[in-house]
Amino acid sequence: VQLQAFGGGLVQAGGSLRLSCAASGRTLSSSAVGWFRQAPGKEREFVASIGKSGTVTKYEDSVKGRFTISRDNAKGTVYLQMNSLKPDDTAVYYCASRYSPSNREVPTTPGRYAYWGQGTQVTVSS
Repeated sequence: VQLQAFGGGLVQAGGSLRLSCAASGRTLSSSAVGWFRQAPGKEREFVASIGKSGTVTKYEDSVKGRFTISRDNAKGTVYLQMNSLKPDDTAVYYCASRYSPSNREVPTTPGRYAYWGQGTQVTVSS
């Protein structure tokens, strides 16, 4: 399975971006998917995750109310809508997937995911 994350870019504080994550080689419809980010000099941190049916989601506290994770299993794509962006959101954003037998599984730790995308840079200017 190869994941591709795209949609990053440069945006001013308060602006919005939508990231997308798509897979080749295997559909994402049977997988939980998570978004993580890594800023320079910092560890990779959890942002949001979604169960395979899309009914269960989880967010890191600092993005609650600003970011929304969703998925379109017909298109095999998971999205991260990011609104009210702040300079602290600047990072490389990665999507990751894990085959999941349960609709309710929404892992929050990197070690729980088997497949990773290459990352997309998000830069928020003040």
